[in-house]
Amino acid sequence: MRLYHNPRCSKSRQAVKLLSDKGVSFQEHRYLEEGIMEEDLPILASLTGIIRKQEKEFKELDFAVNSPNDIIKALRSRPKLLERPVLIKDDKAIIGRPPEDILQLL
Repeated sequence: MRLYHNPRCSKSRQAVKLLSDKGVSFQEHRYLEEGIMEEDLPILASLTGIIRKQEKEFKELDFAVNSPNDIIKALRSRPKLLERPVLIKDDKAIIGRPPEDILQLL
């Protein structure tokens, strides 16, 4: 399992704590530093609400985000647009809003 995590985000920190408290083994992926893993982009693009449209980087895009391919292009070029936290397990993903939602993939 891989958790897309931003340590500055309280919801993301709560997700790390939930998984740790349950003794779940997971990879903490700091996407703002490491980027988004290429193999995860199609999985992420399938999630409703995966793009943070309120970010100024979204307004700076020079293309519309209307399809999964557009989402992949946006996340590839601007990882900050990724909603977080996101847990990926076995080609499935869930946004942790609220953080307890990630427990559905366990």
